[in-house]
Amino acid sequence: MNGRHLLTVNAGSSSLKVALYRAGEKETRLVAAQAERIGSPGSRLRLEDYRGDTLEERPAALPDHPAALRALLDQLRIHGWDSDLAAVGHRVVHGGDRYGEPRLIDAELTENLRGLAKVDPEHMPQVLATMEATARTYPAVPQVACFDTAFHRRMPRVARLYALPRRFAEAGVLRYGFHGLSCEYVMEHLRLADPAGADGRVVIAHLGNGASLTAVRGGVGVDTTMGFTPAGGLVMGTRSGDLDPGVLVHLLRSEESGPGVLDDLVNREAGLLGVSGTSADMRDLVAREQDDPRAGEAVDLFCYQAKKFLGALAAVLDGLDTLVFTGGIGEHAAPVRRRICENLAYLGIQLDHDRNAAHAPVISREDGAATVRVVRTDENLMIARHTHRAATQEGAENVPF
Repeated sequence: MNGRHLLTVNAGSSSLKVALYRAGEKETRLVAAQAERIGSPGSRLRLEDYRGDTLEERPAALPDHPAALRALLDQLRIHGWDSDLAAVGHRVVHGGDRYGEPRLIDAELTENLRGLAKVDPEHMPQVLATMEATARTYPAVPQVACFDTAFHRRMPRVARLYALPRRFAEAGVLRYGFHGLSCEYVMEHLRLADPAGADGRVVIAHLGNGASLTAVRGGVGVDTTMGFTPAGGLVMGTRSGDLDPGVLVHLLRSEESGPGVLDDLVNREAGLLGVSGTSADMRDLVAREQDDPRAGEAVDLFCYQAKKFLGALAAVLDGLDTLVFTGGIGEHAAPVRRRICENLAYLGIQLDHDRNAAHAPVISREDGAATVRVVRTDENLMIARHTHRAATQEGAENVPF
């Protein structure tokens, strides 16, 4: 593999993050940049050093993801940080039923991903746009696709099936699960911090603007709350989570809503934002809940559903050895962690409230049967590791779009 640096690209529905790593046996982050509120007023750019400290933050006109990527890469180029690139790795949210491991990007893979855009219109068009923009900027540098669904590929078939006629499963309508790169990072961290715990019964609570819980036994994912798309499972920032299918049928009939209207409803107008009527940000809601009943109800619903799904996944695992909180809410919202874990002593969960308030690595009591941890996830580092391995395979060469 030529070059000493790896670039990771993580495209969200309205955000874009890039990070530069030094390639090697242990990838080291050098700098990161991110664009927020792409396509909306108030879009911004931020540049961070290797510690996560802000080097620069400013507003910028970012009408779409290619424009955001150009702006971020310009920041790297100004400082000479994008020279000597060995490979570029992309987070791809949906790998469908075809892709279970990182792959070098070529024309065939790109065409297959275009087909998945109908399944994941929230993320796939942006991912494809950033892949194409990156290939134009660095035409001689190999690119690697890292799939967020890959971690869940070993789930038992019974955990992947929907109760629909078999022709739908045969056409790929299955439960795929997401946040897989985060789960991989958490499990790698756990293998170092607690090898016996990593081999046991683990639930990973990735709680952020997107939220999911994943059950892991012996290092293998066995069930998860998200399904065919990232809209399923828990209530999230702007996503509804699980709904009675009859609700959608009712809306189609009573409000003459089309697919586009329903897509906006369940992905951008629902969740914490829809219930509170004011914000999708858990920090805002926790701050307001004493004076705003709707904010309080949104927080209550989030914690209630997380607790309910935690109990369900513990049943799948026949018990619980380790609970890991990660993601923006999971890492920083001590009151949310406390409310999720309340009255779960029957699962062995007993929080140490001082440790929880301090966001300690272990927030459970010493006498609890289950260990409760807080882990800062790092999806970009997993992308860098996968990209390094894929790009150093014998015969790996970039295939242009």
